[in-house]
Amino acid sequence: MAIDQAELSTEQVLTRDIPWETYMSTKLISGTSLQLLRRYDNRPESYRAQLLDDDGPAYVRVFVSILRDIFKEETVEYVLALIDEMLTANPKRARLFHDPSLASEDAYEPFLRLLWKGNWFIQEKSCKILALIVSARPKTHDGSFANDDASNSKNKNTTIDDVLDGLVKWLCAQLKNPSHPSRAVQTSINCLATLLKEPKVRSSFVQTDGVKLLIPLISPASTQQSIQLLYETCLCVWLLSYYEPAIEFLATSRTLPRLIDVVKSSTKEKVVRVIILTLRNLLHKGTFGAQMVGLGLPQIVQSLKSQAWSDEDLLEALNQLEEGLKDNIKKLSSFDKYKQEVLLGHLDWSPMHKDVNFWRENIMSFEENDLKILRVLITILDSSSDPRALAVACFDLSQFIQHHPAGRVIVTDLKAKERVMKLMNHENAEVTKYALLCIQRLFLGAKYASFLQA
Repeated sequence: MAIDQAELSTEQVLTRDIPWETYMSTKLISGTSLQLLRRYDNRPESYRAQLLDDDGPAYVRVFVSILRDIFKEETVEYVLALIDEMLTANPKRARLFHDPSLASEDAYEPFLRLLWKGNWFIQEKSCKILALIVSARPKTHDGSFANDDASNSKNKNTTIDDVLDGLVKWLCAQLKNPSHPSRAVQTSINCLATLLKEPKVRSSFVQTDGVKLLIPLISPASTQQSIQLLYETCLCVWLLSYYEPAIEFLATSRTLPRLIDVVKSSTKEKVVRVIILTLRNLLHKGTFGAQMVGLGLPQIVQSLKSQAWSDEDLLEALNQLEEGLKDNIKKLSSFDKYKQEVLLGHLDWSPMHKDVNFWRENIMSFEENDLKILRVLITILDSSSDPRALAVACFDLSQFIQHHPAGRVIVTDLKAKERVMKLMNHENAEVTKYALLCIQRLFLGAKYASFLQA
């Protein structure tokens, strides 16, 4: 692909002179089409707007027939540029393609074919135009599209299902292997953010294995362009969060940690809003609630609530998410809750720490994942500056030593002793008290240290 074709602009293409008379003499366009084109070509936008208001469907018929019958690249580019300009000036003109007078025309077919045949300019314009036309289909009063069944019954025409499937395949192909280094992904996500409102597109996108192509794009953004790409990607995920088969895929991928990573660091209100709305949708599905608690979302929601957002939907969603997360925490087992506390580093004197039954019932659970929770507990002794967290960590280590058959050996092997001894000189009395208890248990065994537990 020549780079000059890739970087063509609509304005550049529209400066061309197209030999319409030659096309008429070779019977590729009719005399009526020639008259309409002469009236429209190289005219100011206000004049063209009036022509489209008066005779829009006739112009659409001419444009579609040229794209169907003429294959010269410069002419195809020119007509696509005319349509693009017409729809950019007023997207509602996409409805002209559905005018009853065009019922016998196959308005979709040329654009669908050009998605795969043309250079980047032709592909990009065809994609954008097709997405607008498809979205402008007439709707009935219940919100469904009026002419879908009718178009499906016309065998000679490209059906709406063909169009949506073809579009999704092309968009997924661009996300996998972009035709243009900087614009293909942006264009594809932009179109998907419009098209995924349709159940048929969601189904087709999941079947084409498209969901996994979105996940790498969910990462903190730095430039204005990448913020827009991130926003539209998250918009796609939000639309997919209403569709069960997509939710199953989101549950088994890295989507949730990535969304939480972005919402933690983003200052763009529209990005935060669409992610929070997505998380609210997913909260009660499968194991999402427990995963969100595990990834520290309750603390992040608290932090977001303290910021000055202007969007009422966002504030309401944050409140609903906070309540839902509280319900999830209540449902967790006591050891699950303990794990969340340790993994988040937010240790406090919640009842389980001093509950002998908790330690007796759960002591062997500490061996899971190569003693992961115990290792994190010991790391807190080095990393935390919160005296309460340090005191609780020392106390919990002393409990582990007391209740686990090999507690003293394990804690010694994990080099905890040196870290606890440093805390015996801490300025906070609570920290020194429980550091001393831990060391007593480590050296002397439980019975000699019991008097310190009070």
